[in-house]
Amino acid sequence: MHTLKYIILLCLVTTSFAGFAQDTTQVYKKRVLESAEVDILSSYYSQDGDNAAVSGGIGTEALTDFTTSFIISIPLNDDDILTIDAGISAYTSASSSNIDPFDGGNADAFQASSGASKSDVWTNFTGSYSHSSDDRNSIWSTSISFANEYDYFSIGAGGAYTKLFNEQNTELSVKGNVFFDSWTTIYPIELRPFSGGENGLTNNLFTNNTLTGNPNYSPIFNEYATKGRNSYSMGLGISQILHKNVQGSMALDFVQQQGLLSTPFQRVYFSDVADSFIDDFQLADANERLPDNRFKVAIGGRLNWYLNERLALRTFYRYYFDNWGITSYTASIEIPIKVSSKFTLYPSYRFYNQTAADYFNPYEGAMSTNEFYTSDYDLSEFSANQFGFGVSYTDIFTQAHIAKWGLKSIDLKFYRYDRNTSFRSNMISVGFKFVRD
Repeated sequence: MHTLKYIILLCLVTTSFAGFAQDTTQVYKKRVLESAEVDILSSYYSQDGDNAAVSGGIGTEALTDFTTSFIISIPLNDDDILTIDAGISAYTSASSSNIDPFDGGNADAFQASSGASKSDVWTNFTGSYSHSSDDRNSIWSTSISFANEYDYFSIGAGGAYTKLFNEQNTELSVKGNVFFDSWTTIYPIELRPFSGGENGLTNNLFTNNTLTGNPNYSPIFNEYATKGRNSYSMGLGISQILHKNVQGSMALDFVQQQGLLSTPFQRVYFSDVADSFIDDFQLADANERLPDNRFKVAIGGRLNWYLNERLALRTFYRYYFDNWGITSYTASIEIPIKVSSKFTLYPSYRFYNQTAADYFNPYEGAMSTNEFYTSDYDLSEFSANQFGFGVSYTDIFTQAHIAKWGLKSIDLKFYRYDRNTSFRSNMISVGFKFVRD
């Protein structure tokens, strides 16, 4: 009997230790994100030029914009992350103020008016959720977004899946997004009285002002039948560690757009129509008219080379084409220089070149018999150079704190952009990353 008791006791003890050993030998799973992070990003942007699309390819393109964004990443558990990205952008635009340039002063395409459209606020919100598999070799994510300004509203949704294999040296990804946009169509002020073929010359705009040049002003104007725009995109990507110091990646992107792709308030002037003026402002012969579908394809690649502990090299190239006749290529290089354990410098250069869209014509270059027409210089033939410089401060120990948040990094960047037209711009941005203790 005693022998049986000892056998039973031995079995119980052995079973207990076996269970304990099983619990303590489980594979440790590192959290995808250890703690909550907050990014605060701000930028100031300014531009100028003499080819405003609002005034048919002539006039001031002056614009300033101040943007602030907050990105909050929250680990829900070991595998899941919720990210909230919210931003607000306030701009002042001399060109868009000339949607209605007749504000009591002398109207001129090269001067800003005091119209209501001279400034606006754009807001956006994106929420995304991502999940990583236990072995960290599969990641899927989904997102939803909203954006709004005075004449525009957009809602979007997207998803992505990433697979890592070959000991995580190879990464394949696929992503897709849909956006549904709607416009509150705002047309150039002088075209509105002619809606539906009416004789707009009886409108107060013309009876209260002196019409010079061609007195028989009769523009081509019909309100757009479609006021929505749908965009569908899909992207494929592959990333490969080629060497312990070299990583390469390639991406292929497709975008299909349908609906209102014209900007309602952008003017066009025809070469075969006599000019009409109020003050020094030329009245539109029509507003922009573009096809209601557009298909875009872009293929690009990156090659990042870690030269040594102080120096790295990041290169990028992309080729693009669409069914509007535009082809373009982009090439860029960035050289991070680590000057100390906490500070890194980021000089960069980017070159861009594109051909003109089939429907683009400069000021008074289009014919009234054309089916489609635009004088938006973003769709013209041009090349551009962008020079950038940045400095980054990183403290992985987050010694500086605000309440329970440690400051992990500060990034400051400046970019100068110049086209071979009159267009030029400058942007300065600053970003702060905080980590929850």
